[in-house]
Amino acid sequence: MRRLSTLTKITATAAVFSMALVGCAKSDSGSGSSSSGASDVCETANGNGPKVGIAYDVGGRGDQSFNDSAYAGMKKAVEQLDATCTTGEAQDGEPESAREDRLRQMAEAGYNPVIGIGFSYSDAANAVAPDYPDVSFGVIDGFDPDKTPNNNVAYLDFASNQGSFLVGAAAALKSKDHHIGFVGGVHNDLIKSFEAGYTAGAKAVDPNIKVGVKYIEETDVKGFDDPQGGQNAANALYQEGADVIFQVAGGSGAGVFAASVDAGQGKWAIGVDSDQYLTASNDAKPHILTSMIKHVDVGVFDMIKSIADKKPLVGYQTYDLKVGGVAYATSGGFVDDIKPKLDAYAAKIKSGKIKVPTTP
Repeated sequence: MRRLSTLTKITATAAVFSMALVGCAKSDSGSGSSSSGASDVCETANGNGPKVGIAYDVGGRGDQSFNDSAYAGMKKAVEQLDATCTTGEAQDGEPESAREDRLRQMAEAGYNPVIGIGFSYSDAANAVAPDYPDVSFGVIDGFDPDKTPNNNVAYLDFASNQGSFLVGAAAALKSKDHHIGFVGGVHNDLIKSFEAGYTAGAKAVDPNIKVGVKYIEETDVKGFDDPQGGQNAANALYQEGADVIFQVAGGSGAGVFAASVDAGQGKWAIGVDSDQYLTASNDAKPHILTSMIKHVDVGVFDMIKSIADKKPLVGYQTYDLKVGGVAYATSGGFVDDIKPKLDAYAAKIKSGKIKVPTTP
């Protein structure tokens, strides 16, 4: 009963936080609706700048992670570039055609750029972009499925393996049991790059450390919106002896935080994409060691600004440690004592002395 109540409390806190944001609940017709009930900046924006279409991934705004970071970049564009916007959201179990329709409706309505938040929009952008040569499409964490890039699609890639290396090093430096864990939302190449970096960073500190790994789903993107699944995976890892767990699971991460609270003092969790200490419940805050920050907001803003500057981004754009695309969080002060060591690892990655793997 304790575990269930903790998950309910943390999930409820996430919902309250999302309602407190100046948010993005508006959706274009037929493209899904945000999980947040908050007001939508797109409903009041009336500028003369870029007209932006944002297609959220499963979980939508209010996930306190990936989608919320994208929202922050769009909000900045409204404020600084006089942009207007509309949003849509992917739903659990929807067919690929639904993603294509979402992007197509935005392009048809004159939005430019149209940005898909998450790798799962890669195929949709590849299919839709040729029909709208005057519209620029962006895909966060995107890839070109046919290896023949469209000249109006930008793939905004983040060196998540590098940021994960740093939080892996932090986990190993803080682990008292020489046993840490990793929870991934979906077992695919993108999430495995986080796992690879995390493991490499931990083993750079402690070559003999044990790294337990669990994935919520093999292929279904609902793994990013399943807090109970995240809690179950984390519970198992803590029971197996892990004392630090890195979650790369979107909205499912709330369950990992709940598990860390239930596991008790000395058990840590690591956030992802945004500084999740800042949005965590009071119960969870003492357990969030750090977060691997992926500046999706920077990628989204850059894409929109490229349209405002009439120099649209195209092809692969990489956001790594050198350009500040990834980082680790220091909120809570739990890594202050090891910060010099983490920064030394970061310097070696930037210089090329450390090559961080992308596959486990």
